[in-house]
Order: sequence, then structure tokens, then C-alpha cells
Amino acid sequence: MEVQELREKDIDALNAEITALLAAQFRLRMQRASGQLGQPHQFKSIRRDIARIKTIINEKSAASASGEKA
Repeated sequence: MEVQELREKDIDALNAEITALLAAQFRLRMQRASGQLGQPHQFKSIRRDIARIKTIINEKSAASASGEKA
């Protein structure tokens, strides 16, 4: 996921992205528990995408609290 794409979205869209990524992370955990996980590297990328989105949400909320344009 490109950072520039994420910065163009509003907070509601970013929250929807986080929800989708958390669901994907849950599915990966279930696959791992049942022994069907084929691509374990996806854990790392999903975890980093979630952190990236949360960082952008915090930046946008801090900017709106200080009165700047996000």
C-alpha cells in the first residue's frame, strides 16, 4: 500500500481499511492454527500496513486539532 494513496483518503476510509486488514490478519491466524498457512510473510506486511494507517490517522487528527489542513 502506498503512503501517498493513504494520505489522500479521509479518516473514515482509513478506518475501513484498518477493519479490512484486521479481518485479513484474523484469517491468517486461523489458517496458521489449522496448519493451512501457505504464505507466512503476509503477517509482517499486514502488521506494517495497519501501523502505517494508524500513523496517518494520528497525523490527520493532530493536524485537525491544531487547526491545520491535513
